[in-house]
Amino acid sequence: MSETFITKPTGENMKKIEDDLPREVISEKVDFTKMNLISTHICKTSDIGFHGNLFGGQLLAWLDEAGAALSAEFAETGRIVTKYMSEVNFQSPVRPGQIIRIYGCVKKVGRTSLTIAVEARRRSIYNGTQKPVCKCDMVFVRIDGDGDPVPIPPHIHYKFKKQQSLLPDNEKK
Repeated sequence: MSETFITKPTGENMKKIEDDLPREVISEKVDFTKMNLISTHICKTSDIGFHGNLFGGQLLAWLDEAGAALSAEFAETGRIVTKYMSEVNFQSPVRPGQIIRIYGCVKKVGRTSLTIAVEARRRSIYNGTQKPVCKCDMVFVRIDGDGDPVPIPPHIHYKFKKQQSLLPDNEKK
């Protein structure tokens, strides 16, 4: 089986590709410094704990998966692992049939890691309102094939700084 390697286009070739793609496909156009929808889940009866609410461990797994997806997309690599998850305070219960939306943003880019914020919200299918369920900070580390940390490439740092510079002063951290 042969492998196909795709190189990242630059210059005029990238401009041509950008013109041909819908805007949401081009990751450089996504502002990762603001909360973006990462994933949506429906609470099923198989996700329910003893007291009739969503099992906390299931929600933690969804947060970890969403955080990894956001980090991998931002760092432009699938080689990313969870290092840390801050305290999670469950603010409101989730019942079977309710929809959970997970939002996230990049807060910091380190030498080998990304710090992101994730937030789960319960969305009403009847009136469209959303209630916070929980939120936390997570750290993901970029790794090589042996599982050792490797530096985040300079263009990723540049992308983050560029997006940070577009934020109003009161949103910068």
